[in-house]
Amino acid sequence: MSVENRIVSEDEADLRLDRWFRRHFPNLTQGGLQKLCRKGQVRVDGKRVQANHRLFPGQTIRVPPLPDQTRPPPPPPPNPALIRRLKDMILYEDDQLIVLNKPSGLATQGGPGIIEHVDMMLEGLRPPGGERPRLVHRIDRDTSGLLLLARTPGVAAKLAASFRSREVTKTYWAVVVGRPTPEEGMIDQPLVKVGAGGAALVIPSERGEEDAVSAKSAYETLDAAGKRFSWLALSPLTGRTHQLRVHCESLGTPILGDPRYGGKKAHPDGFMDRLHLHARALEFPHPAGGSLSITAPLPSHMMETFRMLGFIAKTTPPPKRKR
Repeated sequence: MSVENRIVSEDEADLRLDRWFRRHFPNLTQGGLQKLCRKGQVRVDGKRVQANHRLFPGQTIRVPPLPDQTRPPPPPPPNPALIRRLKDMILYEDDQLIVLNKPSGLATQGGPGIIEHVDMMLEGLRPPGGERPRLVHRIDRDTSGLLLLARTPGVAAKLAASFRSREVTKTYWAVVVGRPTPEEGMIDQPLVKVGAGGAALVIPSERGEEDAVSAKSAYETLDAAGKRFSWLALSPLTGRTHQLRVHCESLGTPILGDPRYGGKKAHPDGFMDRLHLHARALEFPHPAGGSLSITAPLPSHMMETFRMLGFIAKTTPPPKRKR
């Protein structure tokens, strides 16, 4: 194999160089690419770059001779039952992206003890001769609601950039035990992760504490059943693990049914013992221009709780694309 010069396509805008190589040369390891970058054998527009360099359309990538790059065959699709489940979750799709309404209890990605997850199902959405869709972000296993998929790496890079630059507006609905005081505001509470693996917890921390990260969430009380339960709209301004769950607990109003935070208070008698946190709405720049606003209907366990508490949600609006 001789030296090649390849042009970055429009679809590959904002893609990292290492992910570009993973797409075109899947047998090249991350360490191998970093070594080629250090030696200057891989260049972008004639300049030395690092593996995390972000690409722009029209740039030229110098690709030196590489080991055998026979593309491995795609993995077999998941079983038909899983594919049907995944397709039933689709709320919106076009030639750029897919939006799912993920049920509570289904993990986004694999991990210890996880047998089924969204990521393992995505091969079932690969079009003939096309790309396997990929996750743009994650939501907790116990959280229901909106999950965004990109059809190509280039679209994934654009959407990920929108998340990083906070151009994505995220709204969650939660039923909490108690009534927050004040009824709306901003939670500016740093968090720190304690432990490792599946047993790890996220807890509030003092500002400036070692390993603590900044975490901010806006909240608004939409309705309340006396002082016993409240319906909140939550907007995370940062994207920390379990952020909304820990922030609600820090207000003294843990999310109903939370299996990890809130202790006994989060599990009063008479309610379905499942997390009452739902990724309700997303609004974000569409990769093809304009914006997309989409809302996910409530899961059945939250609808039942709303009925019991007398909370009335407006009809879920259809997806709205502004061009």
